[in-house]
Amino acid sequence: MTTLLEPGQIPQATGDAPRVLTPDAKDVFAHRARRFAQLAEGHPLGDYLRFMGRLAEAQQHALDAMPAVPVPDDAHESQSRQHGMPLVPAQSWPRDAAWRGALRAILNGVAPHANEAAAATLKALGAFDDAALEALADRVLRTELYGEHADKLPFVAAALQVYWTRLAARLGAAVQPLDVPGVCPCCGALPAVSVIGASPELPGLRYLHCSLCGTEWHMTRAQCTACDAGESAVAYQHIEGDKGLVQAETCDVCKSYLKLVRRDKDASADPVADDLATLALDILVDESGFSRSGPNLLLVPGGE
Repeated sequence: MTTLLEPGQIPQATGDAPRVLTPDAKDVFAHRARRFAQLAEGHPLGDYLRFMGRLAEAQQHALDAMPAVPVPDDAHESQSRQHGMPLVPAQSWPRDAAWRGALRAILNGVAPHANEAAAATLKALGAFDDAALEALADRVLRTELYGEHADKLPFVAAALQVYWTRLAARLGAAVQPLDVPGVCPCCGALPAVSVIGASPELPGLRYLHCSLCGTEWHMTRAQCTACDAGESAVAYQHIEGDKGLVQAETCDVCKSYLKLVRRDKDASADPVADDLATLALDILVDESGFSRSGPNLLLVPGGE
């Protein structure tokens, strides 16, 4: 069952706050791994969540080991700001080969924890040459998460997340808000979820969480992240009994939804882990006629 919450029930935060938050490279995936382990206890999808925790651990190790990668120079930054473009756009930024090194490290890191099906996927992906891996990366960055080799795309996505997280962390304050609020100001990707309480210092503000680089950027609450429809079109649903930690923000105008993770209710919550632990909410909202507006790149819709 779901509970419908009216937008007016959600208070609006006031005061000065940063409009963009770039990820903390030292702990971003390690925190996610800890959250996956916590969520797995007693969960019907416990084995899956534990494996995803191992994947997050492997991502952190790959990020820690990743060498320095090229970032935009001053001229590129100036041009991007002038034209209101992301600094390292997912579909056009020249990818450094370091992302493939991260992929190999991730495959080696999760292999000991994989079940039979996942082990076969990892082995097959490990045999791909560089050109084939780059083609899969292009698909992920276009969010074409279906078709042939769909089972391999979450692992490719995991490595791309490591690479773009490295870029975002290095760019830091150079990442500035865009005029288009629904895409990431760092890489231009869509948000995976939105977050209330992105940090203890920001308890009431809503930030969108990038599906690729982990950058978070401010957006007004009770506003559709897909079509900008206002409060009258927006409602919130959650599964009864879960205390509303993860909600689905639905829009009656464009019939889309995006999950809302309430870190103000539980500081240990993680946008990616709590999203994957609440797939039942996706099913219920989908059955009500709403389509998800942003991807979780670690989840393959429809399977193989």
